Amino acid sequence: MLFLLPFLLFIFFPNLSQSTSSELCHPQDKAALLSFKHSFSNPNPFPSWDPLFDCCDWYGVTCNDTTNLVISFTIISQTLNGTIPPSISNLKHLQILRLHKIPNLVGQIPLEISKLSNLTSLTISWTNISGPLPSFLVNLKNLVFLDLSFNRLSGSIPPSLATLPFLRGIDLSRNQLTGQIPESFGHLPKTAEFPALVLSHNKLSGEIPSSLSNVNFSFIDISSNTLSGDASVFFGEGKATDTIVISRNHFEFDLSKVGFMHFLITLDISHNKIYGNIPKHITDAVFLQQLNVSYNRLCGEIPTGWKLRYRKDGWDNSSFFHNRCLCGVPLDIPCK
Repeated sequence: MLFLLPFLLFIFFPNLSQSTSSELCHPQDKAALLSFKHSFSNPNPFPSWDPLFDCCDWYGVTCNDTTNLVISFTIISQTLNGTIPPSISNLKHLQILRLHKIPNLVGQIPLEISKLSNLTSLTISWTNISGPLPSFLVNLKNLVFLDLSFNRLSGSIPPSLATLPFLRGIDLSRNQLTGQIPESFGHLPKTAEFPALVLSHNKLSGEIPSSLSNVNFSFIDISSNTLSGDASVFFGEGKATDTIVISRNHFEFDLSKVGFMHFLITLDISHNKIYGNIPKHITDAVFLQQLNVSYNRLCGEIPTGWKLRYRKDGWDNSSFFHNRCLCGVPLDIPCK
């Protein structure tokens, strides 16, 4: 009867021989993924990860079309329980790692992450990962985007992160980070063109580094901290920044002396101690769609002649509320 076994397997499982013989996934990658799976306490966290089938077809796994090596790994799960396993470092050719919306993912970012030298994008977000923001991330020399938002990370921001040669986007928002923004962030490598910096909703404090004026940021959001000093370093007519959100801090500077970018889309400087008047040349920002200068110490007449009309979702009179002595449309305070 033993000689009939292959025949019977073919009859009752016609796809078995086809799936195993045509498998493209590299054995090392498959072993690494199965080790990742078995490190969690869930009975069967990834049902589609059947060892009988090609791991390039598994949920969350993407292989290179030519080499068939695993280059992208994305997990989104409301039920996964445990920590990031060290076996993640065995996916040696990984370029994109995304662990997103996993509320039961706990522990710290493991050192093994730093061994993924081919990573260009690292996302660990909306989890309960805690502990320090590790300085060993500086070993990821090819990193372009770093998103560690919506976690429970604490401690200071390592100044060495600013040495990553290709970093173009860093999002550390919604954590419990403390200390100052490192001065080194004003000396990013020239290869890191038009970077985006998002540090909002943390516990950062201290004066904003003047060195940040050297960087042509594309996007800035450092709102909801207790930062102080002169945040006019982010402004300048020749810069390419389209979003500046510095609200809910303790910034003090003269807005009337600020130059505005031509491509500015969003400007929120509310809930600070910013003074002076709103300069007329702000109306030259033809793409401006969202504006909020409320809860400051501004005075003078609100400029007229905006290139775009007031938008319901962009700004209205509430965008100018609670200033020292602003007047004019759209406020109901006439200018004398």
